[in-house]
Amino acid sequence: PMDDPERRAFLSAGTRTGKLATVRRDARPHVQPVWFVLDGDDLVFMTGAATVKGRNLRRDPRVSLVVDDEAPPFSFVRVDGRVALSEDLEQMREWSTRIARRYMGSELAEGFGARNAVPGELLVRLTPSHTVSEAGVAD
Repeated sequence: PMDDPERRAFLSAGTRTGKLATVRRDARPHVQPVWFVLDGDDLVFMTGAATVKGRNLRRDPRVSLVVDDEAPPFSFVRVDGRVALSEDLEQMREWSTRIARRYMGSELAEGFGARNAVPGELLVRLTPSHTVSEAGVAD
């Protein structure tokens, strides 16, 4: 298992995506990749309010998110928790710019931040209730 600093470093490294599992109305799972950044222990990401993911999150805030390293010796972090949603455009702009900086680079961050901070989007904050992590699974 990873300790807290190792887990944070792993989640913040590079441009790994999170695979977010939500619960559909009929209780089937729904998994989609998300771009995210850390804010302390919380994971922050964006999604469209009208998407399956967005509708699921509005109805049921329970989620799991997995981030993994697909190269040997393989590592992963799974975060279980609940999300809080916001439609505050100013907050969306700040966080979508941070997210874009991670995944698209500083030169494109402001443009992506502005593009994604619009009505119809949701700012999502995942607060962990349980984490599982493993470094060097194949060691």
